[in-house]
Amino acid sequence: MGHALTHAVALIGLAGALVEVEADMSDQLPAMVLIGLPDAALSEATSRVRSAAKNSGCPLTHKKLTINLSPASLPKHGSGFDLAIALACLAADDVVDASSVKSVVHIGELALDGRLRPILGMLPSVVAAALHGPCTVMVPEGNADEARLVPGVRVIGVSSLRDAAIWHGAVLEPVLVEPLRLPIEPDIRADDLDLSDVVGNDDVILALQIAAAGGHHVLMVGPPGAGKSMLAARLPGLLPDLDGPASLEVSSLRSLSGRGIGTSLIVRPPLEAPHHTATAAAMVGGGSGLIRPGAAVRASHGVLFLDEAPEFAASVLDALRQPLESGVISIHRANGVAHFPARFQLIMAANPCPCGQFGAADRECTCPPNSRRRYLARISGPLLDRIDIQLTMRRITAAQLRVATDEPRLSTAEARERVINARAAAEARWAGTPWSLNSHVPGTWLRGQRMRLARATTALLDRALERGGLTMRGYDRVLKVAWSIADLEGVSGPGAEHIGQALYLRKGMSS
Repeated sequence: MGHALTHAVALIGLAGALVEVEADMSDQLPAMVLIGLPDAALSEATSRVRSAAKNSGCPLTHKKLTINLSPASLPKHGSGFDLAIALACLAADDVVDASSVKSVVHIGELALDGRLRPILGMLPSVVAAALHGPCTVMVPEGNADEARLVPGVRVIGVSSLRDAAIWHGAVLEPVLVEPLRLPIEPDIRADDLDLSDVVGNDDVILALQIAAAGGHHVLMVGPPGAGKSMLAARLPGLLPDLDGPASLEVSSLRSLSGRGIGTSLIVRPPLEAPHHTATAAAMVGGGSGLIRPGAAVRASHGVLFLDEAPEFAASVLDALRQPLESGVISIHRANGVAHFPARFQLIMAANPCPCGQFGAADRECTCPPNSRRRYLARISGPLLDRIDIQLTMRRITAAQLRVATDEPRLSTAEARERVINARAAAEARWAGTPWSLNSHVPGTWLRGQRMRLARATTALLDRALERGGLTMRGYDRVLKVAWSIADLEGVSGPGAEHIGQALYLRKGMSS
């Protein structure tokens, strides 16, 4: 035949584009040329494909093969084009049925012995293919369960190039091959942590419910042992299950990050807790070839927990300022821009000083005042201005422990039910708008004619703004928290007491 065509998928961030893979055979000196803006890993596909085809019992022709990846202007990264390139070459040599190859999207990496290796980002790749209409996708058997999570797509899982060639009409004897699979990393199981394990800290537990109801960011300051990490780890358990689009997005990000997702979409909000030595690239994402999502991206629709927040590099913390406002992270490279979702709840925990004992009743702080100020000043003012709830915590005393142990405590299931009801009220209120959570609603909307609160209700907040105790952004964030408090209490709108409580949470409190 001399010429054949099939399709593959090129990913940039979570977005994918369908790529035509053309193979042309000509009567020239033996060669295999790959064109169409491939990266280094993709350029090496010629060697992988030739060896894999030979070891699969269907060696490539000794004539010249030219493989074009179109559109040529689109950057193409990684080894996921191997299967498409191999089958296009075999179709050009009439080893397999060219019309069958043309009708299927092929995604997969080849080992030198002809086996198919599963690749990262299979779920978003198949989603991208499905956007072009009903299609058939051939993938490595190790990715097949993941690919089948996309509705409206016919998925063919194969373990080797030989199996793929036989499916497309090659006359070969089947050979049983054990499929290669990606390991599935376990999640931080936030659902296994119950709120009833927390003794005392009732005010902080209420503040976490308010944060969960409205999607608000939280800073907790207190000495070691006050329960900051314990409470932060239980926040994802208060959040409702993910809806369909959010579940698909979270699962796609997990697929792209190489953690594996198994046989079902992820339905619980994720928890990401990077170490304080994380770089800016580890936090927001990056990479010289395939751009990988960072911790802030993987926390989308869930919680990003920064323990020992002042120990993070200032550049890493300030990299979060833009996504906290926009909910999107854009990573720019010379040949393209990758856009990732980043709509997460930020929870930061910090000691009050370098030694951690300032304000503790049972220990003496040895830090001078300037040292304490410099320590917390590592969290910049612009970042703090984006934190809706700021809590000051203390260690629980032995007397409080004895009293609290005997009292009934709120469970995660009960708190989640309250949060679900509060979010339902907010969603009903914001029906017909792009927002469903109070924290996402612009301040101009809350201060507009339709939602404006009475002057007597906001009098305390207005005075704080006039005296310079709040920025305009802070003013709007207090309004958002007040609406979340009202939703949690089941009332139609915030009153003066809700504004006062929201302002109190904004300025910090003692539990």
